Amino acid sequence: SFCFSDCLGSAIFSPIKSDITGNITKIRIVYESNPTKFKTLQLILEGEKEMHGPQWPKVGATLALMWLKRGLRFIQVLLQSICDGEKDEQNPNLIKVNVTKAYEIALKKYHGWLVQKLFQTALLAAPYKDDFLKALSKGQTVKEEDCIEKIRQFLVNYTTTI
Repeated sequence: SFCFSDCLGSAIFSPIKSDITGNITKIRIVYESNPTKFKTLQLILEGEKEMHGPQWPKVGATLALMWLKRGLRFIQVLLQSICDGEKDEQNPNLIKVNVTKAYEIALKKYHGWLVQKLFQTALLAAPYKDDFLKALSKGQTVKEEDCIEKIRQFLVNYTTTI
């Protein structure tokens, strides 16, 4: 099996990991404020829509949920791109092509000019593909095709959930 906590530790992924964790915390705080009323995400959204009126959906757990989905979508597009074999032919062990695609599809349109430039700078620190796959495999050395197959299996339910 593989995990994201290690592979998301690299400089390019740490803001996304931090954002995902922060958004989960914001949603959890709202849930814990009234677990009966906010039993599901749907109930949280409906409750916040009623509470915040015209400011909704750009407030509270609703906003956190939108950003959480964007971050999770980034991971999905990144992994799918790697599984699909998309790569820079001159540098096949770099995942910049995959990370850039994921950013452009999942996050770029929600970021201002400055954050987009920061992403471009952070892209220079993107890990090598073999290091990324090793991190996904919890540090174990596994064949690339085996890791890719596990990612494919993971993506089936992950994609549906998002």
